[in-house]
Amino acid sequence: MAENAPDEHVVVLTGGTSGIGRLAAKNLAEAGSTVAVVGRDRTRGTQLASEASTTPGTIRFHQADLAPQAGVRSLAADLRETYERIDVLAHNAGLSSATRTETEDGIERTLAVNHLAPYLLTYELLDVLTASEPARVVVTASDIHRRGSLDFDDLQYTNDYDALDAYARSKLATIAFTFELAERLPADGGVTANCFHPGFIPSTNLFRDASLRTRLMVRLAGLVPGVGTTKRDGAQRLCRLATDSDFADETGAYVTGDGPASPAAEASDPHTRDRLWTVSADLVGVDPDWP
Repeated sequence: MAENAPDEHVVVLTGGTSGIGRLAAKNLAEAGSTVAVVGRDRTRGTQLASEASTTPGTIRFHQADLAPQAGVRSLAADLRETYERIDVLAHNAGLSSATRTETEDGIERTLAVNHLAPYLLTYELLDVLTASEPARVVVTASDIHRRGSLDFDDLQYTNDYDALDAYARSKLATIAFTFELAERLPADGGVTANCFHPGFIPSTNLFRDASLRTRLMVRLAGLVPGVGTTKRDGAQRLCRLATDSDFADETGAYVTGDGPASPAAEASDPHTRDRLWTVSADLVGVDPDWP
C-alpha cells in the first residue's frame, strides 16, 4: 500500500547518504519534497532521515545494493509499494573499483553500478514516472567521460583493466543512456531525461574503492588552489536539474556549471547510443524495444 499523499513531490535519489547526494537530499527536503534516499548503509541512512525531521519535507531511507540486478528490482518493487507517484528519479550512486571484480550477475562492478543500475531502475519505474507527469530523470555523469571509450568487443574490461578508464567508460555510458532515453521518450515533454557534471569533488567517497595511487592523486589534486568543486556546488547542480523551472521542458542535455554543454562525440552518436541500449538490455534481461 502506497504511503504518500497523491499531491506530494517525490524524489527518488540513489547514492543519497554521502557526498553531494546527502546535501542534495537535505536541500530537497528543505524545499518540501519527499526524498526517497537509497543507500547501502542503514546507519547513515537513518541518521540522515532523523536530521531532516524538522524540514518542510521528509527523507525516507531505502536500503539497497545496486550492484546485483536482483537488488535493483527489489528496490523498484519497494518504491512502487511505498509511493503513489515519483516526480524525479535521480541516479546519483557511483563507485570506482580498484581491481576488476564482478557482481553475482557476472558484470564488471563499476559498469554494473554506474550504468546498468540506472538503466534497469529506470526501466522498472518508467510507468510510475509516466503516470506522474510531468516527471524527470536526472543522472549524475562526469566530464571524465571524455577519457573513456565504449569498446563493445570488451565492454566489461576483461583485458587490461584500469580503474580510472573503467570509471570514465561507465560515465560515458551514462551520458549515452540519458541521450538515448530522451530520444525514445514521447516528445510531448511528459518525462524528461538530463544528465550533469557535478564537478571534480575531491572530498567525496567516490574513489573509496579505487587504488591507493588514484586516491592519492585525487587528494593531491584537491589541495591545489582553484582545482575542484565543493560538495555544495555539486549538490546544487543536482537539485537544479531536479526542480528548477528552467529545466521543466529541457531534455537530452548534458549540463555543467555553465549550463548545457556538448559531451564527447561518442555519447551523442545515434548508432553508438542505440547499440549500447541494446547491449544493456541484454545484460539485464529486458526487451530492448522499451520504452
